[in-house]
Amino acid sequence: MKQHTFDVIIIGAGAAGLMCAIEAGKRGRRVLVLDHANKVGKKILMSGGGRCNFTNYYIDPTRYISHNPHFLKSALSRYTPWDFIELVKKHKIPFYEKTLGQLFCVNKSKDIVNMLLAECDDAGVTVQINTSIHQIKQREHHGFQLKTSQGDLTTQSLVIATGALSIPTLGATPFAYHIAEQFGLKVWPTRPGLVPFTLDPRDKEKLTPLSGIALDSVVQYKQIEFKEGLLFTHRGLSGPVILQISSYYQPDEPISINLLPEINLLEALKTARTASPKKQLNSVLTTYLPKRITEIFTPEHLATKNLADLSNPDLEHIANTINHWRIKPNGTEGYRTAEVTLGGIDCNAISSKTMEVNTVPGLYFIGEALDVTGWLGGYNFQWAWSSGWVSGQYV
Repeated sequence: MKQHTFDVIIIGAGAAGLMCAIEAGKRGRRVLVLDHANKVGKKILMSGGGRCNFTNYYIDPTRYISHNPHFLKSALSRYTPWDFIELVKKHKIPFYEKTLGQLFCVNKSKDIVNMLLAECDDAGVTVQINTSIHQIKQREHHGFQLKTSQGDLTTQSLVIATGALSIPTLGATPFAYHIAEQFGLKVWPTRPGLVPFTLDPRDKEKLTPLSGIALDSVVQYKQIEFKEGLLFTHRGLSGPVILQISSYYQPDEPISINLLPEINLLEALKTARTASPKKQLNSVLTTYLPKRITEIFTPEHLATKNLADLSNPDLEHIANTINHWRIKPNGTEGYRTAEVTLGGIDCNAISSKTMEVNTVPGLYFIGEALDVTGWLGGYNFQWAWSSGWVSGQYV
């Protein structure tokens, strides 16, 4: 690379970094984006089952978790889902709403990556992959010096957009946290978010026959409640509703799951007992739930009894087991499958207007490295676009 001095260097060629680069380039800044991976936007490419759930119609600050919940309001209000949708439409990328406001590409996630790279080209941005950062030093008067695997670089503004710890097979590292600590910033403890639960051996053995079954459920933990799909797996519990609650869950506590949220099972069983007293319990339950679930959740000594022979306490016990199933997760699958990382760089150290570090002029942090975690369903991509766009106005 011939030119070694840039106005802006962005480390991380993901959603937030590329958005920042586009906006900075539009302002006439000389921008270089560096990434240690062999291709840009790896997380974009694999997201949404390869179709990239790129934003959500219902973005709202209350659907994010942060030690400073006010911090993210500014960026989300200044670059909204509608702004990103306009960009998608400009590039004629077909998309659709799946459920709950979630927007996906009709074709492939690569459409979004290609769109971002085309915008980078138009803005005169240089993108360089396969580049490791060995050292970052603040220069005496202003700016930063970088030692990289491709040589030394200097820049006025440095943006860290390297993400967090989720899915290390895609190249996730704690790089951003190390840089934050180097410059004296607080980093909140991190843990996996939007991640499946594992179960203790006894529960796992009992529920293994249900592996592959999916059904709409309501999952509650303390005052937090989500209604979406639940998936039984050979490792434990997954599906959107479990991923959502996992971001709020604290270890060693039970969660409550309603496997039949649209039906008050106690009332339904009492009605059935009056209308069809000679029907067996298991045949009634299989009209509502998959047979494998009824076999595991119904006590054997009751399953083949006629409804007429079941007492009110019997019916209450069965209804509670299905409408209010309580189970204590053993843990989570960890960063290996987590979609996001909770915790991260303390937002109190960052300007919500510019994403610049309050105590280090010219240093910016954006995207998932910050202590901002959204719900499942395009919320985290929108945070990447919004924080990237905001920083791009100022770097």
